[in-house]
Amino acid sequence: MAETRGVLLPAYVVADESASMGPYYQDLSGGLAALCNGLRAEPMIAAKVRLAILGFSDDVQLRQGLSDMRMVERLPQLAVRGATNYGAAFADLLQRIPHDVQMLKNDGYKVHRPVAFFLSDGQPTDGRHWHDPHRMLVDRNTQPFAPNIIACGIGSARADTMLQVATRQEFAFVALPSADIGRAIAEFFHALTASLVASGRAMADGNPTLVVNRPEQFRLAIDEV
Repeated sequence: MAETRGVLLPAYVVADESASMGPYYQDLSGGLAALCNGLRAEPMIAAKVRLAILGFSDDVQLRQGLSDMRMVERLPQLAVRGATNYGAAFADLLQRIPHDVQMLKNDGYKVHRPVAFFLSDGQPTDGRHWHDPHRMLVDRNTQPFAPNIIACGIGSARADTMLQVATRQEFAFVALPSADIGRAIAEFFHALTASLVASGRAMADGNPTLVVNRPEQFRLAIDEV
């Protein structure tokens, strides 16, 4: 039997690229660069994580396939375009995650349950049509690689929607009403980096745990009434 090469955590950043994000493009780009550089600065931790970047709008664009950030030379770039089609994002993950996990397994790795960090500044423009692909994505009875989803809403994204997207109530966050949107985006990426570093460190210590940090300028969605 072939020796296991290690244990990995596949992580997906699913970022809203709709037109309403236009004023915050620099914040998105800066946050994404900080995430990538933060993982590069922790090579022992980065070895435990494989990172993919997806931008969603009318459709999904792969900005970076699942990668070892120690080996990535060019930073991924997001764009600003179109509407806010949640269904496209979840349908893409439904197809992408099983393929990625199987690829890692074929390469000799053990794989922890994937995690997706979802960021949106608005309500879904596809109404309730996103519910079916989301339900199929997170159903562990039929989808063995169903991910944990951490959902963060800014701008006009509502708390009840983030609660529906997240796979656990404590994984759903919304920006404080007083929050500056640009700063909230930066804090999202800061918390995401800290979560991946802490989760990778726990894996390296032999105590695999998904660590989810609440971003500054956000509160738990469940707290909003």
